Amino acid sequence: MLKNLNLKKKFTIVLLLILAFALSISGWILSSILIERAEDEIAAKALTLIDTISSVRVYSVDQITPELSDNLDNRFLPQSISAYAAREVFEILRKQPKYNDYFYKEATLNPTNIRDKADEFETKIVEEFRSNKELKQVNGFRSLASGNIFYIARPLKVSQEGCLKCHSTYDVAPKSMIDIYGKNNGFGWKMNEIVGAQIISIPGKRVINQARQSAVIIILIVFIVFIAIIVLINIFLRNQIVAPLKRLTRIAEEVSTGHLDLQFEPPSNDEIGSLSKAFKRMQLSLAIAFKKLKENPDSK
Repeated sequence: MLKNLNLKKKFTIVLLLILAFALSISGWILSSILIERAEDEIAAKALTLIDTISSVRVYSVDQITPELSDNLDNRFLPQSISAYAAREVFEILRKQPKYNDYFYKEATLNPTNIRDKADEFETKIVEEFRSNKELKQVNGFRSLASGNIFYIARPLKVSQEGCLKCHSTYDVAPKSMIDIYGKNNGFGWKMNEIVGAQIISIPGKRVINQARQSAVIIILIVFIVFIAIIVLINIFLRNQIVAPLKRLTRIAEEVSTGHLDLQFEPPSNDEIGSLSKAFKRMQLSLAIAFKKLKENPDSK
């Protein structure tokens, strides 16, 4: 098929094939890189939220609970519990559109409130933190019936003495709290023990969509740039190669019909120019040969 095409079309087809191959390979590599980058960006935002929530927890334990401790036996107030405060603050944050698909849970192995009970998947994360004290963070994707979600988790450690007021043994816990939650859950915690994990999760499609949008934009830019390069190469071929070759072809046809007095100059000093010079030498040789034949018509 290429035999019947001119140089311009041949170069265009080859460049288009290179473009298709390059976009296929680069698109796959780019998508992988951008998905990883999107994970990092969302993870960074999630970590900022975890740091903020952790600050709320510390504030509750250090400043709110001590102020209310004298009244807790008469009336237990969930607002005095750091985990409750953290959850409520996050729910307020989720009312903002950019955070409404973020979810926060303090997945705990032995919680006071059964709402915070770690499921099987979350239990594995907590146990991983407990077995490796140097591990500070884990993240990845989790499959649920509703679809994949991206999660990031940090260990939840008993780091304030105030936590043990409600979680050491049930006999020292506020009586009003025992009346609400009972004495079978949320006790036996120890100082510096990892009892759970702070987990923020986001629907996986958000991560994927963000990466795909970035990939499409970049690939589109590369495509436009490559098309512009193809156009420029075609212009170069037309002016520097195709046009000089057409001119040589036309002159060769004129010479072949006996017009040996045509004058032309090599268009450049490259290969096309060398071909032109060789053709000019051939033209001069033919002119000399024809002149000798005319001067000596009987010579052989």
